[in-house]
Amino acid sequence: MILVTGATGLVGSHLVLHLIENGESVRAIYRNPENIKKTKALFALYNKESLFDAIQWAQADITDIPLLENAFSGIAFVYHCAAMISFDPKEEDLIRKTNIEGTANIVNFCLAFNVKKLCFVSSIAALGDLKENETTITENTEWNPEKPHSDYAISKYGAEMEIWRGQQEGLNTVILNPGVILGPGFPDQGSGILFTKVANGLPFYTLGSTGFTAVTDVVRIAFHLMQNNSDQNIDSDDLSNPNLCERYTIVAENLIFQDVLNSIAASLKVKQPKFHAKPLLMEFGWRIDWVLSNIFQQKRRLSKATAKSSYTKCLYSNEKIKNALQWEFQGIHQYIREIANL
Repeated sequence: MILVTGATGLVGSHLVLHLIENGESVRAIYRNPENIKKTKALFALYNKESLFDAIQWAQADITDIPLLENAFSGIAFVYHCAAMISFDPKEEDLIRKTNIEGTANIVNFCLAFNVKKLCFVSSIAALGDLKENETTITENTEWNPEKPHSDYAISKYGAEMEIWRGQQEGLNTVILNPGVILGPGFPDQGSGILFTKVANGLPFYTLGSTGFTAVTDVVRIAFHLMQNNSDQNIDSDDLSNPNLCERYTIVAENLIFQDVLNSIAASLKVKQPKFHAKPLLMEFGWRIDWVLSNIFQQKRRLSKATAKSSYTKCLYSNEKIKNALQWEFQGIHQYIREIANL
């Protein structure tokens, strides 16, 4: 039996579908019964409603130890996809509790229940910081604690340390560090918000860049890596610390935000964003947003970390996973068109 956390989110729901399509028995964690409808709607989107009833649902929370313990009964493999994604500084404590403490709980139960292998879906936000003579971020790029990081990045890095602890205690583990994950079915979450904003007439674009990937690549790679239980067939690069578990950067392409937004607009047949939001404007914007959020006690819409990332240019290498699995990623612009046509 396979346990999937975060099964009502973008990655988790696609993963559950992929596992069931491949004949696996799946137990999926949910917190709110209403959220199960999101996964069911995704199955319907792909015309796979007949497979939905094969899911064994378990109500639990990765920060609730008694409920989580019940979910682990009879589990052999775990895909840990649950996480809180937020760049609002006001949610720092909740982000760290969910992503770090929650992952520590998953690791502890994997050890206690003799789980054969754990796959953790992390983020490129947890990868390291470039030095002056470096241009491309890889799995070996060192994390510099003295450089500024978002609370989300820190929480993901902290979660990875829990995974590494589990590996050192005998747990077979693998970490995926995906870029911005694109996929259908969740217009009010994650990258789905990009499609929603463009569809509603987003006026601004920025010229920063980052790594993007299709959710279908993420789940298929995760499945392949978990199938290689002994990792004997994976010719991977050694990490700087040989005691650490394997981690793989999952990025199909490094793209400028403007190009991605334009591609979404073209696929949705709406107007492309036409105004360049330069760094100075973004810096001004997050300060205004901070003032308004404090006056009206509302959730931040543009944090300092988000503003900075919008004009920062980052380049990520996917050579390790390509060499390990001889993987061919799906092109992002083609995948955006597929999402728009669903």
